[in-house]
Amino acid sequence: SLGKEQHTALERAIANVSRFHAAQQLAPLSLETEPGVICERITRPIDAVGLYVPAGSAPLPSAVIMLAVPARLAGVTRRIIASPPGRDGDINSAVLVAAELCGIDTVLKVGGAQAIAALAYGTESVAKVDKILGPGNAWVTAAKQLVASDPAGAAIDMPAGPSEVLVIADETARAEFVAADLLAQAEHDPLSQAILLTTSGELARQVAMAIARQITTLSRQQILRQSIANSRCLVVPNLATALSISNDYAPEHLILATVRPRELLAAVRNAGSVFLGTWSPEPLGDYCSGTNHVLPTFGYARAHSGVSLDEFQKRITVQELTPDGLRSLGPTAATLARLEGLDAHASAVDLRLAALGAA
Repeated sequence: SLGKEQHTALERAIANVSRFHAAQQLAPLSLETEPGVICERITRPIDAVGLYVPAGSAPLPSAVIMLAVPARLAGVTRRIIASPPGRDGDINSAVLVAAELCGIDTVLKVGGAQAIAALAYGTESVAKVDKILGPGNAWVTAAKQLVASDPAGAAIDMPAGPSEVLVIADETARAEFVAADLLAQAEHDPLSQAILLTTSGELARQVAMAIARQITTLSRQQILRQSIANSRCLVVPNLATALSISNDYAPEHLILATVRPRELLAAVRNAGSVFLGTWSPEPLGDYCSGTNHVLPTFGYARAHSGVSLDEFQKRITVQELTPDGLRSLGPTAATLARLEGLDAHASAVDLRLAALGAA
């Protein structure tokens, strides 16, 4: 069971994530592209989704919130969580409480690639889902990509594997804060990566010392020492170079620890989520600011976005023509059909034009 403070924290996180994602709802679009030709776009929720909540190195009730809140807001009817149990055979109580608060009534006690298979293809007790969302380790990510390529499988949100953070810092950044931000992501997984790009050699030295100090006070030292060994600090000549490297790397999390961070935002092309300035620590995005923490990794931020309301919905286009609209635009469609050698397409238009001419 959870204490009052923990329960209240979950509720506050749910409230902020709900506000931000509810605001993402798009209004229906209806447009007359020319007289008598009406085009529309409507939104429908996906019928069933599987939400993967990892727990390999730590239980993540926050992942429940990031997935279940937008799924509920989008109107998804069937929402199923899959999460690995602990050594005692039970799912972490915080994960279950978060699931209940988010309106989830089905939780599968299974993790890893097996969980992805169960969600994609169904089991004797649980029907298959249409889409699978959520972060995971390399095995989970590979399993998601496999089922997404199988017509009998399920769609996925994005590849979202071990966490990563890139910090761009100038001489005004606080070394203790930068070190803490790097360690916050490095503690997730031995394969996590933390990158510092700074214009200040002195800051680089101070951050390295701060990391060494802070690691000794943290509980996940074994994981941290492995992930920090895979991480890097680069001293760059200017912020433009730092931004160029960052855009090539396309980090999951990008922290701009500079004197005027918002001025750099326009140059950011590839990142999952951005944190501006001294007082915007990355864990706020992980838990409770309102943005979503399920983000693309492995450079996939070059072409993928983080989870949003859109991931749980489909956009359907609609068109309707009046007789006058078809008289005007029909010949154009028939001409283009014949240009492509598709006379059945042209015939579907010509027959109607002939009927209108005879009317």
